Order: sequence, then C-alpha cells, then structure tokens
Amino acid sequence: MIISTRGRYALRVMLELAENESGDYIAMKKIAEKPGISLKYLERILPVLTQNQIVEGVQGKGGGYRLTRKPEEYRIGEILRLTEGDLAPVTCLECDAEVCQRRDECRTLPMWTKLHDIIGEYLDSVTLADLLEGKA
Repeated sequence: MIISTRGRYALRVMLELAENESGDYIAMKKIAEKPGISLKYLERILPVLTQNQIVEGVQGKGGGYRLTRKPEEYRIGEILRLTEGDLAPVTCLECDAEVCQRRDECRTLPMWTKLHDIIGEYLDSVTLADLLEGKA
C-alpha cells in the first residue's frame, strides 16, 4: 500500500482547515498556498471531501471551505479511505476483490490480514488534532 499524492494532499488540506479556529470559510487559493498544492489539484480533492460532508464549501464572495466538525473528531483513516479507497496492503483484501482461489491454502493471508488490521487501527486512532499537536 502506497498513499498517493491525492491522499497526502487531502491530509494537508484538512490540516490547513483545522488550523482555522475562527470557523470562517477559507478561500481555495489561501488553502493551497502554505502546503504548496496547485489549485488544479485542489479542485480534484475538495469536491470529494465536500460530497462526503468532511468539509463544507460556499461559492462566491466570502466563500471558501471549512471543516464540518472539530479536528479531534476526524480520523486520519476516514480521510484516507475517502481519497484512496481501500487501504489494503494486497489486492485480495480489497473491499471489491474477487475471492482468491488460493484463499484456503494461502499461508501468507493471515499475515496480510493482520497488517491490514494494524494499519486501519493505527490510522483510525490518529486525529487531525493529533497531527496539529505533533502527537502522531
């Protein structure tokens, strides 16, 4: 499993929004500045976050984006699953994968399953607030 640029940038965006304690909407251009994300790339990430009600967006003058919850209520695993899909380390553990013909005799499957569980548990234990505070 490799986290793509999309997943990494989504986390950067969420951190930028989480630093906004005022709750005001932040313009897309401003969100892109500090983490160095192009507006074109941001235009691909923000709709996913908005459609899934992770962030709230308003268009027009004074518009922009903001979080819909407090930073401590966002799990990193949730954000990455939205942007990356499944976080499985091997294809046979992905949500939509066909059942592997070798499943019953695969001696590595228990290891991959445990790794998948460990990754999920860890990412679900870390919040945006943890990242802001350097606790991850």
